[in-house]
Amino acid sequence: MSRVCDICGKGPLTANAISRRGNPKKKGGAGSRVVKRTRRRQYPNLQTVRTAVNGRPCTLRVCTKCLKKGLPPRS
Repeated sequence: MSRVCDICGKGPLTANAISRRGNPKKKGGAGSRVVKRTRRRQYPNLQTVRTAVNGRPCTLRVCTKCLKKGLPPRS
């Protein structure tokens, strides 16, 4: 099952997961430093919605932005 919105086509993004070492200066340390960066995936907030498309009941995976806007499904 793909993690893509059926209305707007929003899909997963890639970003960096940054791991840090050391205490920050606010807490009396010498400062936190970046140790390594690894790639991670950020998925859209998809919800399954039962709706009628062209008069037929259908289950769609819709992101919450489209759900709040009430957008119709694209053809």
